[in-house]
Parts: sequence; structure tokens; C-alpha cells
Amino acid sequence: MKHLATFGRFWYDFIIGDDWRLALGVVAAIALTFFAAHHGADWWWFLPLAVLALLGFSVIHATRARLPGR
Repeated sequence: MKHLATFGRFWYDFIIGDDWRLALGVVAAIALTFFAAHHGADWWWFLPLAVLALLGFSVIHATRARLPGR
């Protein structure tokens, strides 16, 4: 049972990592792209745009947390 718990903790840390909001954003972007493609829309450009937006969000969130006086 210990190995199973360790395996579960690894995958939780690998997928969720430091910020659950980024993991949720990636899942939402992939799901939206999938559903759009499934319904015939040509939204290939959405996923790279979402990755850039999430990267910007991550950088802003990380730098604000490290500013002096916070």
C-alpha cells in the first residue's frame, strides 16, 4: 500500500505541481480545443494562445509573491 500512496503523490505533484490554477487552465484549454475540433471548428490556434496566457499568468503570480513588502 505504501508504494501505491507514493505513486499517487508523485502523479499529484507532477500534474498539479505548485499551482492548481495552472493545471486547471491547461485542462480547460485542452478540453475547449477538443470540443471545438469535435464540432468542426478550426481552433488549432487556441491552445498555443492559452499556453502563452497561462505562462504570463504564472510569471506575474510568481513575481508578485516575491516582491518585497508582501
